[in-house]
Amino acid sequence: MVSGFAIATIVVFILSIIFVIRPVHVHIRLPFRHEKKIVRFPIDLLTAPITAIAILWAAQCLGASTIRAGIVGTDGVKPYNILILFFSLAYMSITLDITGVLKAAAYWVSNKSGQNGWMLFINFYIMVTLLSAVLGNDPVILSGTIFLLYYTDIAKLDELPWLMSEFAAANTASMVLFVGNPTNVVICEGFLVQNAAFTAYTILPFLGCSVTCLIALFVQFRMSGKLVKELPKTERYDVRQALTDPVGAWVGSVLLGGCLIVALVVSFVRVDVWKITLPFAAAKFFFDIAWDHYRYVNDKMPGSLPISRDGTLYEPPYTVNNPMDLPPPSYPSTRTPTDDTIVESGAPVIPDVVLLRGIPGPHHQVLISHEGPLTWQQKIANHFPTLYNAFPRLPFALVPFAFSQFILIEALTRQGWIDIFARWFIIATDREMFAVIWLMGVLGVILCNISGTNIGATILLTKVARAARLPGPSDRAAAIALAVASNIGAVSFVFSASLAGLLWKQIINDQKPNNKITQWTFTKWNVFPLFVMTSIGLGVVSAEMAVLYH
Repeated sequence: MVSGFAIATIVVFILSIIFVIRPVHVHIRLPFRHEKKIVRFPIDLLTAPITAIAILWAAQCLGASTIRAGIVGTDGVKPYNILILFFSLAYMSITLDITGVLKAAAYWVSNKSGQNGWMLFINFYIMVTLLSAVLGNDPVILSGTIFLLYYTDIAKLDELPWLMSEFAAANTASMVLFVGNPTNVVICEGFLVQNAAFTAYTILPFLGCSVTCLIALFVQFRMSGKLVKELPKTERYDVRQALTDPVGAWVGSVLLGGCLIVALVVSFVRVDVWKITLPFAAAKFFFDIAWDHYRYVNDKMPGSLPISRDGTLYEPPYTVNNPMDLPPPSYPSTRTPTDDTIVESGAPVIPDVVLLRGIPGPHHQVLISHEGPLTWQQKIANHFPTLYNAFPRLPFALVPFAFSQFILIEALTRQGWIDIFARWFIIATDREMFAVIWLMGVLGVILCNISGTNIGATILLTKVARAARLPGPSDRAAAIALAVASNIGAVSFVFSASLAGLLWKQIINDQKPNNKITQWTFTKWNVFPLFVMTSIGLGVVSAEMAVLYH
């Protein structure tokens, strides 16, 4: 029998998902200095799950033990392990991106492709795929989206094919390594899949999905006339100039590569992965502090702003055309301003502000005003620009959201809903391996759209599979099918199917406020690639499991 507490729990859970997908603002009147002030309170990705937990706790549908279990973890799934791991790798990837590696790679690909639009489209897709497989999708989407908006604007191209292909490539490639997506870590923890084994299982489905997705994207955009073959002639990019910090790039690459290799090796001895990734991230953190300090005190920052000895900025007399076409990163210097410290008059700079760090786009520029002494924040930005630019880019919103999802699904478990869902799953599949693959895969793709991002869908389905007590082959098949679905499910019908989708949308809206990509446009161009990837990906998983277990 389903109790009233159980019904209330699932209703509140569903409502929280609705508000994650379709955020709203509630107007609340608050007393303020003898007046009533109206405050707009958002109910969205950050607040909806937390509000749901508060309501359920007040209604006694969950207690402190449920909240603790959602944070510490149960059944081998440790939320804190997942978040420490993800943030460690995110920090290393983002600081590597700050050195200009991704921008340099984009310049190199553009130069090699010449004026052939079709070849450039394919090369960009391959580049994004390779980078996302190693760095994860978030850093690549962050930098790649801004670059493509800039590039298509200069070349007078329709940005839609390039942006949609970048988003699809990045999310598809994130299924290769267990660290490519938080959902992969949930699967490895929940299904007890070794990290190296995860890559061995997903490499073939990834190749099938990636290749067919490229074909599907190319065909639909070519047939629509949005993808042109001949590009207007543009100047070659200076790849070396894009790489603003070669030393930081080398150190960051070695640390990130070493971290991934060690994490794969130690997975065979069942060591919590965060114990490997956190020391590497700490080493990169201390290197960033030391390297920035060394460059600052020795005046070796790549470029300087005209700043007087008393900390007052010199007024530059120039304007901006395009924020992506900026000069090399500029940092304040201790030198007295002279004519040779002023950027050339033709260099584009944002009006009324000066750029301290050469990261493209307004999202990650550290800006200071022209008049008066520097504040303590500006001094930190000048002295430690890597940290100052990296920390705002870390996905801190993931912390409350992920913990909230774990807590809410733990509440569903304690109210008996996970057992009910597991019973339905058993009835539908009879625990038969191929039925499990297709049902788990299709449910995974669907739930990414209606469960408040692919993270919520993965946590829920992992719990259901564990409760169903699937036999060995079916259990492993369910894990790999879910890995495929949780990654390609981001290339879906709603932006909120993944945190990367929300980030991608926000960047485009900020950069192109008059030419936003609507929900309908996003859905329209994702339907065909998603259908193809789901069919091919789950087909490859079925063939893989048939060879291994039959």
